[in-house]
Amino acid sequence: MSDDLLLLAAELRRRGEPFALATVVRCERPTSAKPGAKALIKQDGTVTGWVGGACAEPVVVREALSALEDGRARLVGLVGEGGGEPGRTEGILNLPMTCHSGGTLEIYVEPYLPKPLLVLVGHGPVVETLAALGRHTGYDVTVLAADRLAHELDRLALTPSSAVVVATHGDLDEAALAGVLATPAGYVSLVASRRRAGVIVESLERLGVSRAGLDIGALTPEEIAVSILAEIIQRRRSSAVMPAAKPERLAAGLRLAAEARDPICGMSVPIAAARYRSEWEGATVYFCCHRCKETFDSDPPRYAGALVR
Repeated sequence: MSDDLLLLAAELRRRGEPFALATVVRCERPTSAKPGAKALIKQDGTVTGWVGGACAEPVVVREALSALEDGRARLVGLVGEGGGEPGRTEGILNLPMTCHSGGTLEIYVEPYLPKPLLVLVGHGPVVETLAALGRHTGYDVTVLAADRLAHELDRLALTPSSAVVVATHGDLDEAALAGVLATPAGYVSLVASRRRAGVIVESLERLGVSRAGLDIGALTPEEIAVSILAEIIQRRRSSAVMPAAKPERLAAGLRLAAEARDPICGMSVPIAAARYRSEWEGATVYFCCHRCKETFDSDPPRYAGALVR
């Protein structure tokens, strides 16, 4: 990895910004990229580095954004005309690179995501146990006193992937919940006695607040902490999006950029980053590379049938 790419990756990690790293791990000639070539793809689709030409890059960007969305690394096989598909197939996502002159590229795409934020408001054994367990399970844990919450909310930069647990034991419960529910935090839970919970349960349900984690018969503070963390992990790992504190705040996570289909080679082209375009009968046509654009421009009616209207 070049020093510039290494420094950029370190800076993004420091700032807590997600990115994906794509590395060429294998190739069959003819390919311009060689094993070890790397590119860093940011959440907005911008690319630093190089892992292949105009046909390879759009595919790598698309897979990188997918990796940032689902948090899973993938091994992508790009097979050009005349290139041979690898003998092994398990674990490899094989995709055509039809405007490539030939050869095969295998590229490992790995997402780097910031730790999810777990904010604990209050004090006591439940908070102490949750803080310890949260750190051991990969969460960025922040513990706040109830009277400091209002001053710290803006600094916390809560997102739909953040979880907040209020355990103030009746001290400023309502004020703490009101502050948290005004943020985009995806999970909000109140730890309270049955009697206390009964007093505010109706308002909590209207606001979409979970009351005590998974019902596993928890009795001790440590068991209650385990039940809450279990629910947070369950929602984080679920294929469904974590429900937000308010219905109108439901989030769909990272979204892939809108794409168009190259009418020459059939590849998907991210519209926002497309360098090659033509106008035909009042519509914009997008291409993965200059060669495809030239081919289309030489005889548009011939290829118009391949346009997606």
